[in-house]
Amino acid sequence: MAQIGTFTRSDDGAFTGMIRTLNVNIKATIRPVAKDNERGPDYRVVANGFELGACWSKAAKGTGAEYVSVKLDDPSFTAPVYATLIQGDNGEHKLIWSR
Repeated sequence: MAQIGTFTRSDDGAFTGMIRTLNVNIKATIRPVAKDNERGPDYRVVANGFELGACWSKAAKGTGAEYVSVKLDDPSFTAPVYATLIQGDNGEHKLIWSR
């Protein structure tokens, strides 16, 4: 697993930070959104005014630890990028890429 981002959470529930890979280095915000149906996303990822992905709040089955499941996609990507946003140290949240 590789860390591709670092975010901080604000009082309104949004996460602000950076997404960094070999081809991407961009400031992004993960904003809570109103769900339009039960399977709809809990958050949207926005960068430079463009939507870059969607996220869903989850809880680990074994521990109950909360995390955010992230799906990033863009026409410049060869395939969607799946990641997990987890709380790290000192209030920091880590975006961990998975395949």
